[in-house]
Amino acid sequence: MTGKIFDIQRYSSHDGPGIRTTVFFQGCGLRCRWCHNPESFEQRPAILYTPESCIGCGACAEVCPQTAHKFLPENICPQTAHGFLPEHVFDRQRCVRCGKCAEVCPSKALERSGGDQTLEEVLQVIRRDLPFYRSSEGGVTLSGGEVLLQPDFAAELLKACRVDGIHTAVDTAGFVPWEAFQKVLPWTDLFLYDVKAVTPELHRKATGADNALILQNYGKLRESGARIWVRIPVIPGFTEDTEELLRIADFLRKQEPVCVELLRFHRMAESKYRALGMDYEMKDVQPPEVEAMEAYREMMGGVLSCEVRIG
Repeated sequence: MTGKIFDIQRYSSHDGPGIRTTVFFQGCGLRCRWCHNPESFEQRPAILYTPESCIGCGACAEVCPQTAHKFLPENICPQTAHGFLPEHVFDRQRCVRCGKCAEVCPSKALERSGGDQTLEEVLQVIRRDLPFYRSSEGGVTLSGGEVLLQPDFAAELLKACRVDGIHTAVDTAGFVPWEAFQKVLPWTDLFLYDVKAVTPELHRKATGADNALILQNYGKLRESGARIWVRIPVIPGFTEDTEELLRIADFLRKQEPVCVELLRFHRMAESKYRALGMDYEMKDVQPPEVEAMEAYREMMGGVLSCEVRIG
């Protein structure tokens, strides 16, 4: 069995309790404007290109089967730290994401993100840190993208972790059929559940999709007795809104999770969007003030009886 994975991050401290290994799955049904993993949008590899790292060697053009890479010596352009070099033209429309260019790129200006990994390949990475999980009460978190677009692989991976005595968590946006949850429920100790907005119009504006299924799945998951941490991204222009945060709190008050985490917006993914040739709509948006985040925490804490914290 193989899964489509784009990264495995060790020593994570932000995806559940303790020290964790986070396995990032490819593919997502939402298009959140602030997403910090745009390489996960599709269930196929992505090619990231960083022009300032290109040394103009032409190796990529030599191996590309689609002639997606060309160098134009008659159209000289300056490159940071390398003086003047031939202009590298990368035609993404021709690219089939085979990754051959990334394999031969000596400066890592071209990198391939994602691909198929076997269950055992992923488990080999996870098992390296067994002592850290045990000493910190940590474990493994499956994230994405959307984990539950690959429920069979996720279930087998979670089951194998359970056999090894590793705490398991699933980070999900909930925009999947309930049957996907049912496959992983027996093997999941904790769900990290994203609630981006409860107002349908705002959710569609922010993510491109309706939230009825997401909220319905949250209710079913809560009724199942699963442990849930709700994560709410606080995004200027979208969910950094007192009224919307109170609406979310009122929704959660009826079926409270173990805790609520308010996630402060950041722009650390901007370079990824450039490398993927994508427009980053949030490049001019400033993160919420620290004082504002604390005020939101206190406000929601006044409505909910569970722990509310800034994640």
